[in-house]
Amino acid sequence: MAVITFTSDFGYTDHYAAAVKATMLSLQPQAQIVDISHGIEPFNIPQAEYVIGSVFREFPEGTVHLIAVDTHGCKQGKYHAAKYKGHYFLLADNGLLSLLTDGQPEIVVELQTDEDVMPFPAKELLAPAALFLAKGGDIDVLGERTTSYKQLLNRQLRLNDHSVTGHVIHVDRYGNLITNITKDSVDTIGHGRTYTVHFGRETVGRIHQNYTQVEDGDCCCLYNHLGQLCIGINKGNAAELLGLGFDSQVDVRFYPGG
Repeated sequence: MAVITFTSDFGYTDHYAAAVKATMLSLQPQAQIVDISHGIEPFNIPQAEYVIGSVFREFPEGTVHLIAVDTHGCKQGKYHAAKYKGHYFLLADNGLLSLLTDGQPEIVVELQTDEDVMPFPAKELLAPAALFLAKGGDIDVLGERTTSYKQLLNRQLRLNDHSVTGHVIHVDRYGNLITNITKDSVDTIGHGRTYTVHFGRETVGRIHQNYTQVEDGDCCCLYNHLGQLCIGINKGNAAELLGLGFDSQVDVRFYPGG
């Protein structure tokens, strides 16, 4: 039986996440359920995309990802099962699927339901569908194939000969600012040139390996394990201290010479 991951905006103080898992375990006690996060901010699609998109590829192919974020966000009440890069996704039609798959899922089916309105779709619809797929069920049994689902676009980098401009796409629990600027983009545009990183009123001229390479309270830039440029403060909260957050602009500027 395949692994089932579970991500939601249910939080950790209410019973909602436990109720969904209880449903799956009642139907299949051997189910292997791995929580990715239930701390997604309510209805925060970009945050969900970053958290799930950062880790789903680490799971074995065939893993089923149950995503209960903004599950009542679609007025039409549409829910989808999709396949992408050997993984399955179950979620509401709220644009998250297009972000996770760059608009190129291999298969999308609209989940069939006899209910016009479901008070708890993650428990009543998505959980049983996740179990079905985890047990090797055919995705086409869950509904009719469709190409109609809500489309959203990820933020794109702006590249020119002398700079890379990106934005903060996530703020983690430490207040570190994760951007969509990648090491590959900096290396490609920079060609070994000297560069500085600009954000807010700050300028940093060096990339470190980790935050402890600077003094406590000092600002630091580094690349995370996904190759994304990150801005942090050693033993401090960069988002609060710098006054930056989601969508804040970050620039890498290159200079002549080595």
